[in-house]
Amino acid sequence: MFDYLELTTGRERDAVQATARALKAAPVAPVAVFSPLLGYPSNTVLALFPALEGEAALAATQAQGVVSALRTRLSPTARPATGASPLAGGIYVHNWFNIDATASDEFVSLSTEAWPDFETRFDARIFGLFLAEESDLDRSQGARRLLLMTRYRDLGEWQVSRDPTTEAMKIFARRGELTRVSLARSCLLVP
Repeated sequence: MFDYLELTTGRERDAVQATARALKAAPVAPVAVFSPLLGYPSNTVLALFPALEGEAALAATQAQGVVSALRTRLSPTARPATGASPLAGGIYVHNWFNIDATASDEFVSLSTEAWPDFETRFDARIFGLFLAEESDLDRSQGARRLLLMTRYRDLGEWQVSRDPTTEAMKIFARRGELTRVSLARSCLLVP
């Protein structure tokens, strides 16, 4: 299990870096900390932690500079492998998928079917595909949410990887039929 934190910092851009440093020094080490690139407010810090409980959760959500926090509990699906860490460099796209509640197994299966072609063809690597803990809103809407974290060489590589003629994109198109809404935003891994 993991916790994905979306943290809002103060107004100053320096607050993002100060918060990232504070998270990296937390008693429970994060798997990764990300700063915004495109699609996130400039005062956002994103962090993936092993599941946090008690004091560790409080310390992370109240780190230096944090003015508000959204915490989502995640279960890994086919990735990441145990002990895996995101690769340095490039950009990361965090893509949230809202899908039909009954479609999560098929969504994961289609994803893993497409990844070999996708990763061979492009300078891209899937770090993780996570299933979000079901919320009351998810239940009321018959939905589930998944978070896909993918590293690309750069934004140009992300754009090139949209090629609909590849085998991977044909499979992803089938996966798209299960998707109600997706939201992809990019960020940078904080070293």
